[in-house]
Amino acid sequence: MSELAAKRWAKALMELACEDEGISKEDILDDLREVAECFASSDELSNVVNNPSVSSEEKQIVLSKLFQSELMPIVYNFLFALNLRKRLSLVADIAKEFENELEIKNNIVRVDITSAIDLDEAKKNDIKNKISEKLQKDIKVNWGIDADIIAGLIFNINDTVIDNSVKHKLNTLSKMIVKA
Repeated sequence: MSELAAKRWAKALMELACEDEGISKEDILDDLREVAECFASSDELSNVVNNPSVSSEEKQIVLSKLFQSELMPIVYNFLFALNLRKRLSLVADIAKEFENELEIKNNIVRVDITSAIDLDEAKKNDIKNKISEKLQKDIKVNWGIDADIIAGLIFNINDTVIDNSVKHKLNTLSKMIVKA
């Protein structure tokens, strides 16, 4: 439920930000992350924000003192709206979802690539460029290592897994032999 709510709030903020081309979406993301970090790093602030017995007015006073002069007006006003709707606890999730929205807007895809060994930078760049060309998108790669795959690569793109590992091929071959 909260993930869906965070997506909705992030999408609404992105739509609002897109109405003014002069507003940096990256700066909005930075401000959201800063607020989320403040909430996470201060037990006292977190208790105020998440305590239902603290009124929206009292929370707004705290937010005003902490953030009004520190944040972009669009982000401060967004916090005000979240406070009125009792959704301040979603700020960290909204920041993540806003980053996803920003990546979609900027034609960026996240790709997790797992290899059996650590690849050198030249090989990583070659793989990254080939994937980017195939997808016709800019990509952000998260590299992982798993010696159990023996050799080859495993790609995870938007929850679609492409397994070109030797381990996967051996398992497939083994299943075919057992069926025969």
